[in-house]
Amino acid sequence: MSQDRLRVLVVDDEPLARIRLRTLLQECRSPAAEVIAEAGDAQQALACLAAQPCDLLLLDVRMPGRDGTALAEDLRRRPNPPAVVFVTAHAEHAVQAFELDAVDYLTKPVRRERLQQALQRAAQRLMAPSPPSASADGDDVLVVSDRGRLVRLPVAEVLYLKAELKYVTLRTAERSYLLDDSLTDLERRLGSRLLRVHRNALVARRAVRALERRAVAGADDADAGEVGWAVQVAPLGEWLAVSRRQLAAVREALGG
Repeated sequence: MSQDRLRVLVVDDEPLARIRLRTLLQECRSPAAEVIAEAGDAQQALACLAAQPCDLLLLDVRMPGRDGTALAEDLRRRPNPPAVVFVTAHAEHAVQAFELDAVDYLTKPVRRERLQQALQRAAQRLMAPSPPSASADGDDVLVVSDRGRLVRLPVAEVLYLKAELKYVTLRTAERSYLLDDSLTDLERRLGSRLLRVHRNALVARRAVRALERRAVAGADDADAGEVGWAVQVAPLGEWLAVSRRQLAAVREALGG
């Protein structure tokens, strides 16, 4: 921050949306803010950041080319990244925004009072001690929706993730959660702590208990109720189908 003013980069592909945010920022106080640049997409935003640093990105989610969440994920892995506030008309991205450690999530049309709150949170974040950088194995928590509220769930509690229809089921020892994220994105974010056992399933390496041929739905070489390779997930005792492609990796995880 410079002289109690937040240096803000506004990133939105809609010129009218950028004008509105600039106008609202001029009305904000404590902290005040100044727009140092505007960008219409992720590439322009990176060029602006290379030219001059900023404290805060007001970042749209859906833009041509690389979207806002991908840009935020890239920035958070860099040294001294700016704070990010997502500003979008699409509320369904809220969970992913908080997983990306966003300061706030504003829905359009933005109200000045909510924007001022977001600026205050950004200032608090910038004055706080820097958090440890993200590890190569991904985040330590997942943000999940539970009965209308957001919950930070330690990744260490995840036993398996299974894609079913439009959702992914996340299973812990106590209960299940439904996620909107794709299994591919979850695998990329969580890293090597989870093992791909099938095109529709990831299992925590520590939870892999046994591998055997048994009757299990979803096996590549078996119809429902017929015999195929399956892995047992501890401590649940549940069995998940293992594809032929992933069989060697599962055997290696079991040490044999």
